[in-house]
Amino acid sequence: MWKKQVESVPGYDFDYSLARWAFDPLTKLSREERWIEIPVKLTNGSHVVRIQALGTTKRPLFEVRSEDEQSKEDLLEYIYSIFQWDRDLNEVHEHFQKTNLAELFTTHFGTPIVKDFHLYDCLMKVIIHQQLNMKFAYTLSTRFVEQFGYCYKGVWFYPSPKRVSELSYDQLRELQFSQRKAEYIIDTSKLIASGELDLERLASLPDEVVIKQLTRVRGIGPWTAENWLMFGVGREDLFPKADIGIQNAMKHYFDLESKPDHQKMIQLSKGWHPFRSYASLTLWRSIDSI
Repeated sequence: MWKKQVESVPGYDFDYSLARWAFDPLTKLSREERWIEIPVKLTNGSHVVRIQALGTTKRPLFEVRSEDEQSKEDLLEYIYSIFQWDRDLNEVHEHFQKTNLAELFTTHFGTPIVKDFHLYDCLMKVIIHQQLNMKFAYTLSTRFVEQFGYCYKGVWFYPSPKRVSELSYDQLRELQFSQRKAEYIIDTSKLIASGELDLERLASLPDEVVIKQLTRVRGIGPWTAENWLMFGVGREDLFPKADIGIQNAMKHYFDLESKPDHQKMIQLSKGWHPFRSYASLTLWRSIDSI
C-alpha cells in the first residue's frame, strides 16, 4: 500500500465531480466521506486507486492511494490525466465573467471537466446512452458492464474491446438493447479490437478531425463524437448543440419561451470560445436540481 498527498490548482470543485460520477450506479464512491475508487487498466493488469478529498474548493488537497508500489508513478500519472489537477479553472472563470454566463459561473465556481476513466469505456457509454432518458441509459450501461465486464476489489471494470467484439447481437438484445444499438456497440468494438479504429491516436488529433473520422463509423453521430471528446479526452471547446439538457438549461437561464434552435444557440454562445466545454458542463450543472 502506498499513499501520497496531492494539491490541485486552487478553485477545483471536487464535490461536483463526485455528484456527477454518482449518476452512474457502477461508480464506487461516497459523497459524504468525499472519496472515489478509480478502475485503472495498465499493461501489467487492473488496479484500483482511491482518491480522498482533504481540502476545499478554494484549497483543494487530496490523498491518492493504491496497493501496487511498483506501479505508483504510472498510477499517479494516470490519475493526474483523469482529474486534470494542474488546470487553472480561475482562468476559465475570468473568461466567462466577460460573457453572458458570468452569473452562472459565479454560482457554480470551479466546475471541472469530469472525465470518464478510459477512452473505450467512455465511447461505449456514450453510444449506449444515445437518445435515452438518463435513468434507462444508466440501467443499460450497468447491465452491460455487470454482464460482460468484471469486478476487481469491489470496483467495476468495463469489458475489453476484444471481449465485446466476440459477443452476438442477441446477447445484448437480451439486456433490452435495441437491434441497432447492439450492432453499434459490437461493430464499433470490432473496429477497435482489430486496430482499424485507434482511440489513443484519435485522442491526439484536433477536434474537427476526430469528429470527422468518428462520424464515419456507423452509429456515431456528432453528439456522440463531441461527448467522447469532452468526457473521454477532456477537450475544452465542445458545445453539443443537439443535447436536450443543454437546450433546456439555456431556455431556463436565458428565460426563453422555448428551447433554442441551433442558430439561437450559436448566437447566445458568442464569446464562449475557447472554453465551450466548461459552458456546457456548467449549463448541465445548473439544471441538475431543477
